[in-house]
Amino acid sequence: VADGVGGWRDYGVDPSQFSGTLMKTCERLVKEGRFVPSNPVGVLTTSYYELLQNKVPLLGSSTACIVVLDRQSHQLHTANLGDSGFLVVRGGEVIHRSDEQQHYFNTPFQLSIAPPGAEGAVLSDSPESADSSSFDVQLGDIILTATDGLFDNMPDYMILQELKKLKNSNYESIQQTARSIAEQAHVLAYDPNYMSPFAQFACDNGLNVRGGKPDDITVLLSIVAEYTD
Repeated sequence: VADGVGGWRDYGVDPSQFSGTLMKTCERLVKEGRFVPSNPVGVLTTSYYELLQNKVPLLGSSTACIVVLDRQSHQLHTANLGDSGFLVVRGGEVIHRSDEQQHYFNTPFQLSIAPPGAEGAVLSDSPESADSSSFDVQLGDIILTATDGLFDNMPDYMILQELKKLKNSNYESIQQTARSIAEQAHVLAYDPNYMSPFAQFACDNGLNVRGGKPDDITVLLSIVAEYTD
């Protein structure tokens, strides 16, 4: 998942173009076999540098989170830059989670392509700065990957409550649960009286904030299952 930085709208740039192209490029590299499962940072790096070298300039900034399941080793390899992220849930508990990367409050690490001459004025991090991790997974583990629009509006316990409704690992059940989580986060984002994780974090930083945080919300849900051709 990737989340385009909304501030580019002020300059007439569609924030989703950069994040969308970044992920499509990652997808193409994977389909072409040009990646090492244990190194998702490498996929992100190659994709980003390909965009930088594009003849047609693409402007924007984005956070990014890539999760790779290596079926041979039963390991999950992750790379997270910024404040999108993932949770791994086993037996109703979060056993692994990504760490947010923030420069300061509400300013996540991000990959950027700035207009010529404005490079120094636009916040830009190296893809190699992504936080990476590797760990074993088991059959039945639930992997949730999402943009900060989810995590800013729903604390873990609420997400876990929704995941408990997953009765089996068929596609319809997973899709329904992912949709239900995203819709609940969307409702909470517009509740002015709700003390959201984002509002809590703002208060911790000395700001007097209440309510949810309206934002793009992307939720991907996967379950580790037996592989059958």
